[in-house]
Amino acid sequence: MAQLRVAFLVYRGNPHCGGQGVYTRHLTRELVALGHRVTVFSGQPYPELVDGVDLVKVPSLDLYREPKPFRLPRGREVESVTDLLEIATMCTGGFPEPRTFSLRARQLLRSRLGQYDVVHDDQSLGTGLVQMLGDGWAVTSSIHHPVTVDRALDLEHATSRRRQLQLRRWYGFTAMQARVARRLPRLLTVSESSRRDIVEHLGVDPGRVAVVPIGVDPVLHRPRPGIARVAGRVMTTASADVPMKGLTHLLAALAKVRTDHPDAHLVVVGRLRANSPVAPVLDSLGLRGAVRFVSGESDERIVELYAEASVAVVPSLYEGFSLPAVEAMACGVPLVATTGGALPEVTGKDGETVLAVAPGDEDALAAALCRLLDDEELGRRIAADGRRRVLERFTWAVAASGTASLYGELVGQQRAARQRSAQPVGRVAASGPGVDPARC
Repeated sequence: MAQLRVAFLVYRGNPHCGGQGVYTRHLTRELVALGHRVTVFSGQPYPELVDGVDLVKVPSLDLYREPKPFRLPRGREVESVTDLLEIATMCTGGFPEPRTFSLRARQLLRSRLGQYDVVHDDQSLGTGLVQMLGDGWAVTSSIHHPVTVDRALDLEHATSRRRQLQLRRWYGFTAMQARVARRLPRLLTVSESSRRDIVEHLGVDPGRVAVVPIGVDPVLHRPRPGIARVAGRVMTTASADVPMKGLTHLLAALAKVRTDHPDAHLVVVGRLRANSPVAPVLDSLGLRGAVRFVSGESDERIVELYAEASVAVVPSLYEGFSLPAVEAMACGVPLVATTGGALPEVTGKDGETVLAVAPGDEDALAAALCRLLDDEELGRRIAADGRRRVLERFTWAVAASGTASLYGELVGQQRAARQRSAQPVGRVAASGPGVDPARC
């Protein structure tokens, strides 16, 4: 494939939490390894990129940064209409970043027309992308799963009418994302499950959505036989503030497990905020001393944590893919996972590469954990088969190859459309109906 010049857009590039930063770092590394040139345009927090991948900073007002999220910026920070839009949206309870990032990125790219062959957006789906189409760019976007799924689950778990109203306002950007997704000529997603949800939730033509699974670096994520397993150690990667990740169900299951396995304890790769809804659950179950949260760790340290774990678990109510599941399997850790969303597609057959349970079933989750804690031979077999599955299906090199193929297709379609539009009127009429601009 000819070398392509890629402008890769990510509105939040944090490499240590959230799928966007992980996707950006690893996918761009492998695209460069294939010979393509990649420039990442990112908002704060900025990603960590390998040598050979350029970074263009697209600074926002960073209204949600720690230690003072929802801050009001000082007057001299406000320099544009987009800045005012960001502040106004936050102050009225909405989440502005997908829209405002896309508008800022569009302004930067307007001065770079001709420098890139394709613009790849990582799920901002902001209105600026439609403007980029009008500017003449070939634009695609990755949708790991439609955020409308998060919205529905958060509303389901809301405990008051006021909280429901707050969530509806916060997720107001999802209507914009649906409109933009329907305007883009091609989209990428990571699983057939997510593809179905994108078609259903966003109203996208299924023929426009390509499935390119993501994965891991199998050299980094590998078994470490020199590191001893810690008896009773259960490990998960889950946000304490997102009901969709199922952490409260895992905590309830852990309390049940500890009846027969008093040494059972949990390491959570994630941050526990002071006002997290998980904190009172820890207290009510008496688990404060049995659960440890870790965040900001290096990739190497995360692999070491997997090596120390007796069992890894993905308790999510829904997943569009699940990198934590693939990472655990690649590291040779026996896995318990729910059947939410794309997880069966990723983890494989129950009893062979995973012990699978229904989402939210705390008794079944506890039973599966106990089974693996009690049966080391079963754990070794599941772990070995899980790693083989990852090596066959889920690596970043495979993901980059599939993504680059879609780029080539998109660029080819755009060039063909330009050639048709440049033909004399008589020739266009004779050759067929041409391209519907509303679909491109």
